[in-house]
Amino acid sequence: MEKKIAKLMLILSIGLAHPVFAASFNEDLAAAQKGNVEAQYNLGNRYFKGDGVAQDKKQAVDWFRKAAEQGNANAQANLGAMLMTGQGVTQDKAQAVAWFRKAAEQGHASAQFNLGVAYLKGDGMAQDMEQAIFWFRRAAAQGDTDAKNALNQLGIK
Repeated sequence: MEKKIAKLMLILSIGLAHPVFAASFNEDLAAAQKGNVEAQYNLGNRYFKGDGVAQDKKQAVDWFRKAAEQGNANAQANLGAMLMTGQGVTQDKAQAVAWFRKAAEQGHASAQFNLGVAYLKGDGMAQDMEQAIFWFRRAAAQGDTDAKNALNQLGIK
């Protein structure tokens, strides 16, 4: 079992979605500044990847946070991943878990998987194998291959 957990600890994935950037950077910026949640999320991705703008993970965090606070599950999952890994922000596993949970409760499969990993490892919360399995199953039910692999590595069908 210890060997299975050690392998599983390497699975944490950022899970960044790949949106279609139909608008220009300036159009996204103008819309985002007016509170448009999709534009805020798109700017987070643009800054994260350096798409049409210099890569700036701190700016990515800021825009993901704005979209996440408006309930965008993709932004919540991405913000959680950046907080968990300390990309563009001081690492804060407890906050990462909170954002993963918000996205996971909206049905975001990558967030469900990452929440399962956090429960498995006890990152940002008390370790809880039952909760880890619960969230892995929810993600796997949506076809998440990382979650399916995690359950397989844990010997759970």
